[in-house]
Amino acid sequence: MLVSTREDAMSNKENGTAGKREERTLEGKAALVTGASRGLGAALAKELARRGAKVVLVARGEDELRAVAAAITASGGEAHALPADVGDKDATYAIAGAAAALVGPIDILVHNASTLGPTPLRLLLDTECEDLGRTLEVNVVGPFRLTKAVAGGMALRGSGLIVHISSDAATNTYPRWGVYAVSKAALDHLSRSWAVELEGTGVRVVSIDPGEMNTKMHADAIPDADPATLADPAEVAAKIAGLVARADGVSNGARLEVSGLGGAS
Repeated sequence: MLVSTREDAMSNKENGTAGKREERTLEGKAALVTGASRGLGAALAKELARRGAKVVLVARGEDELRAVAAAITASGGEAHALPADVGDKDATYAIAGAAAALVGPIDILVHNASTLGPTPLRLLLDTECEDLGRTLEVNVVGPFRLTKAVAGGMALRGSGLIVHISSDAATNTYPRWGVYAVSKAALDHLSRSWAVELEGTGVRVVSIDPGEMNTKMHADAIPDADPATLADPAEVAAKIAGLVARADGVSNGARLEVSGLGGAS
């Protein structure tokens, strides 16, 4: 009986250790996540760090950003807050350089930062040209610039993953969503174009539609939505992080929906 108990304890200990090893599937990887001060971006940064990645968080809201980084650090992860605006052309290389200085060459780049444009959402006829321009700067041009700054190094090293966070608005049309939808459709095509041009370098590029989540952005867009019907960003982040961990099995240039990813792994 004593032998059996000892064997069971040893087995449980081994299983626990294996579980911890399995969770830290991104050990030592360097990740840069934009729009990481709240919502999906914050949840993704926390989940990537939980899996062992060294994470650099980028967003305009400095106080919120530092709070997320502090929470990750308090949980035993490595996180660095980098307040910046991805829609600012002059900030691009500063973001890339500072991130590499903090955690080393970037292995995982997540383009999550996004803006809806003016809210309440407007018909295109009521939208100023400058509002469209700003939305494209943040949602499309910013990711383009940051990928340019990071992808070359990935290609030279022969590995890397670039994730574009998309939306169902990229493939479906809704009244008053035109500005945001145009930007996300362009982001999807940008993702596919990067994938084609980086084919064979070891760099993978994917686009992910996270679905509707209980976030401030969703509340800004649809104030009367029932939060109970929306996904928890933390659960969505776990699924995306699981995909990141097994990226070698994902088709380069794929557009994926979180609802089809199954459970986290």
